[in-house]
Amino acid sequence: MFQVEIYGRVRRAVRVEGRSQRAVAREFGLSRETVRKMLAYAVPPGYQRQQPIKRPKLGPWLGVIDAILNDDKQRLAKQRHTAKRIFERLKAEHGFTGGYTIVKDYVHTSRLRGQEMFVPLAHPAGGAQVDFGEAIVLIAGVERKAHYLAMDLPYSVGRHLLHRLGCDSGAEVAT
Repeated sequence: MFQVEIYGRVRRAVRVEGRSQRAVAREFGLSRETVRKMLAYAVPPGYQRQQPIKRPKLGPWLGVIDAILNDDKQRLAKQRHTAKRIFERLKAEHGFTGGYTIVKDYVHTSRLRGQEMFVPLAHPAGGAQVDFGEAIVLIAGVERKAHYLAMDLPYSVGRHLLHRLGCDSGAEVAT
């Protein structure tokens, strides 16, 4: 993995200074393919796993761990099992021969899957929400199907509300 500093220097040499990729590759001791990849991304891309983690030693006990975690949902937070306690129970009660780390990693990912996720609501200036629809309307006493476009400008509504509350920004409003 290359340092972010080298990454930035390579990008600057090619993009700002206008030097060739071949010359920059020679100067930094990199392959031309590496320089090409550095130019393709503004920041170094992180490693992404291609296949799910294989846990052959943990596989037979996944049901036991999931049952313990499901039972813990009914308990108070202080009375729930830690990953270490689950590991100890697996060894003592079920003869588990694997290591602590694979149990800890599985418990961590399992707990993350069960958490609620929230997407922050942001309305940038100039943004609009638009939807199309159909409705039965009454025109001159005759029912007809009409198509409509509904548009909302949430930024202006939010600004209006903040202005009425006497705030300059959303950070000052307690929700």
